[in-house]
Amino acid sequence: MNVPCVDFIARKVIKPLHETLVLDRHLRVLSEHISQLISPQGRVKGLDVGCGSGKLARRMMDAFPNLEIVGADVVVRRDAFIPVIPYEGKRLPCADRSFDFTMLVDVLHHADNPAGVLRECRRASRRFVLIKDHICESRWDGMRLRMMDWGGNRAEGINMPYGYLSRSDWERLFKEVGLVPDYSRYSLGLFPPPFSFIFEGSLHFIARLSLSGARG
Repeated sequence: MNVPCVDFIARKVIKPLHETLVLDRHLRVLSEHISQLISPQGRVKGLDVGCGSGKLARRMMDAFPNLEIVGADVVVRRDAFIPVIPYEGKRLPCADRSFDFTMLVDVLHHADNPAGVLRECRRASRRFVLIKDHICESRWDGMRLRMMDWGGNRAEGINMPYGYLSRSDWERLFKEVGLVPDYSRYSLGLFPPPFSFIFEGSLHFIARLSLSGARG
């Protein structure tokens, strides 16, 4: 629901605070974690699904000249930091196995059909799929995740269905799509104190999903 005064606060107060206090560290830490899982040696090409501004992908490419990432998003921003192809949210506009990897960073909990989105990423990948998302095991977890979502996304007008999954939900989803986690990490250090005391813990994870167990 759009409430003018709430939207004004989100744009003029929360967004500047988020960008100043949280976003730069968030991007730096995520870039380090994800780049370690890619280990680009030779030319590596990836697709960042739901890339937004593309700042994360750009930071990764600046650190690794052999890494090329293009984005796909339902909203193509004019000021994006990487090339972005339009994506209507169902089928990715690319052929099978077009990229060495695809990545979904804080995307699937916004999706109406996360299994469909993840299945498309598997189809487009030659090697693996990378995911960064949230884990929700309790009402307290859900409250904190909603606060994070609202603070980071309300000003951008991003859809927020708050579709958070538990660890067992994620395991079932990966099995359903036919992907096998070969690396997972649950302590990421995304937030500085004092925000880390509320918004860290076991709320975040990164996983690299192997295609070796994928069904055709």
